[in-house]
Amino acid sequence: MWINHIFLGFIGLVCGLSVASGAFAIAVKLGIIPQMAGKSKTANRIITYENATIAGGIAGNILSIFSDLRLPVGHIFLGLYGLGAGIFIGCMAVALAEIINAYPILYRRIKLKIGLKWVLCSIALGKMGGCLFYFISGYGGE
Repeated sequence: MWINHIFLGFIGLVCGLSVASGAFAIAVKLGIIPQMAGKSKTANRIITYENATIAGGIAGNILSIFSDLRLPVGHIFLGLYGLGAGIFIGCMAVALAEIINAYPILYRRIKLKIGLKWVLCSIALGKMGGCLFYFISGYGGE
């Protein structure tokens, strides 16, 4: 019976790695990580960005496969993890939108020239509010 568990674990790990490699391939092809490093003026730490991305992908795969795995790290770590994951997803979304020039096209069409930082802040606050509402209400209104 244990051979079935090992086999299924191996298949799950391989499938997760293939999906994660596809997601990383999109990030690499679009140049999101170097662009984030360039915008934040931390290009001298590009290896740290890449290592953190790889470590996060590996950890995400392991935790998604072994979902019964419980880590006794407490609520503070959970909050820090949520903050880090939210910042990462937000940075990826903004970098992707910037690469495809979504915001500049929108600003040009609505003739917005003053207050761009306030529009971006309101978009970020709206996304944060929506996420908080989603999580507080119980993952889809259960």
